[in-house]
Amino acid sequence: MDWQLLISQLKRHEGLRLSPYRDGVGKLTVGYGRNLDDVGISIEEAEQMLAHDTLRVVTRLAAYETFGQLDDVRKVVVANMAFNLGVSGLFAFHRMWSAIEQQDWEGAAQEMLDSKWARQVGRRAKELSELMRTGKA
Repeated sequence: MDWQLLISQLKRHEGLRLSPYRDGVGKLTVGYGRNLDDVGISIEEAEQMLAHDTLRVVTRLAAYETFGQLDDVRKVVVANMAFNLGVSGLFAFHRMWSAIEQQDWEGAAQEMLDSKWARQVGRRAKELSELMRTGKA
């Protein structure tokens, strides 16, 4: 079979949509016609998406001087939060960032716990706040 011909036809016929949408029969679809409702994604695709999404988050965070000054464990905490909240959502934690800038790790951890986010994610917030507090994984 001529795979290149098939791929070029499918790209042309399906079109590329980078955001999920409902197709003509109501199926959640993304990319070049990937039916997420019936097909989903593979473990390998999920791993690849995680790697790309993580790189995108960390690259955005690296532009901020305060992030660059953190030790590795606290960088992971901040990146984990940014992955979950989005970078702009993370920067809404003004008091946490103020504590981080003062290296007040206890205060930063407490600000993490005193949030709607912590109530939503439960154990994740407790684990990450402890890592922020101690700097030890």
